[in-house]
Amino acid sequence: VQLQASGGGLVQAGGSLRLSCGASGRSLSPYHMGWFRQVPGKEREFVAAITWSGGSTYYADSVKGRFTISRDNAKNLVYLQMNSLKPEDTAVYYCAADPPKYGRNWYSPKSYTYWGLGTLVTVSS
Repeated sequence: VQLQASGGGLVQAGGSLRLSCGASGRSLSPYHMGWFRQVPGKEREFVAAITWSGGSTYYADSVKGRFTISRDNAKNLVYLQMNSLKPEDTAVYYCAADPPKYGRNWYSPKSYTYWGLGTLVTVSS
């Protein structure tokens, strides 16, 4: 599965961005999806995840109440709506996919099989 994240850019603190993740030639509907972010010199950090059906979502404490993950399986897209952005949200954001598995750890990048190229989000103060 080849994933592609888009929608990053430069935004002022307090602003909003919506990231999208798509896959060409492959349906994302069977996969759980996640968003992670990474800054240079640090480990990749969990941001949010959503089950294949969209019935359950998971968030890092640092983004809870500000970010919303959603999916539109008809459009084959997964979204990350980011509101009230802070300078510390600055990072490269990656989307990831994984088939459903028993006992998965939603928060670990090791739980996701497929990764896309990231999109840079820069939040200025």
